[in-house]
Amino acid sequence: MKFTGIVPALVTPFDARQQIDEQALGNLIESLIDAGVHGLFVLGTNGEFFALSEAEKVRIARLTVEAARGRVPVIAGTGAFATRDVIELNKKMTDVGVQALSVITPFFNAVSQTELINHYSAIGDASPLPIMLYNIPAKTGMSIGIPAVATLSQHPQIKGIKDSAGNFDSLVQMLRYRSDDFAVFAGTDSLIYWNLLAGGDGAVAATANAVPQVVMDIWNRFQAGDHDGARAAQEALRPLRDAFALGTMPSVLKKATDLLNVRVGPCRAPTAELDAQTVHKLEGLLSVYRA
Repeated sequence: MKFTGIVPALVTPFDARQQIDEQALGNLIESLIDAGVHGLFVLGTNGEFFALSEAEKVRIARLTVEAARGRVPVIAGTGAFATRDVIELNKKMTDVGVQALSVITPFFNAVSQTELINHYSAIGDASPLPIMLYNIPAKTGMSIGIPAVATLSQHPQIKGIKDSAGNFDSLVQMLRYRSDDFAVFAGTDSLIYWNLLAGGDGAVAATANAVPQVVMDIWNRFQAGDHDGARAAQEALRPLRDAFALGTMPSVLKKATDLLNVRVGPCRAPTAELDAQTVHKLEGLLSVYRA
């Protein structure tokens, strides 16, 4: 597959007992495919991968593949600190039928850039599926440096990067290594339009859970040459993104998805649901999407 377009980073729906809600996951997937998305990204940061067991991760990937029914490709997050653990989970994800893998940098214990290159190279060597690098230094405590991107972009199985650092200058530097065989995706939703304008390939967009039509509008208008419309759609994401400060990730996104799209339930503890006062404030911020 080729990494391109708008690929929502799915939240993981839970029921009241904080167990995986299969029906809600199916409803979310249908809403996104109906909106015209180009793929589905599961088990990312907003998908609470850090709160899931390996068995749950494999189950979610399998359910997503089954629900997608080949209409769009499925990218599964498989990151872990240990190289061997990533390789083993990649084998299991390959068996359930995902089309690509996303591997976050090692976390908690920051490694050197040489160790990082060796980590990703070994994972790529062992993978039959294309791999998307995942850079999110605010959560992992380390970043994929530009020289490492330059090196890893040449690996035959590493086909792109999702950059969630939120630094446009760094994203532009990564675009120097973009090619037909290596895609550069914005992982920060405020930079979707700007990444496309700079020559990037698309975005892995968490806000699409709640407002898929707005996110798709950025892409569709940009492709049609309507830059004013694409910028307006990009700006329309601001109220939702500003609301994220109201709670612990991804509690606000999940509640916004409940209110604007389909019900996806609570987060897994210790992340708590929003209290009534905060929900009321959130509803006010989201009222622009109901106009």
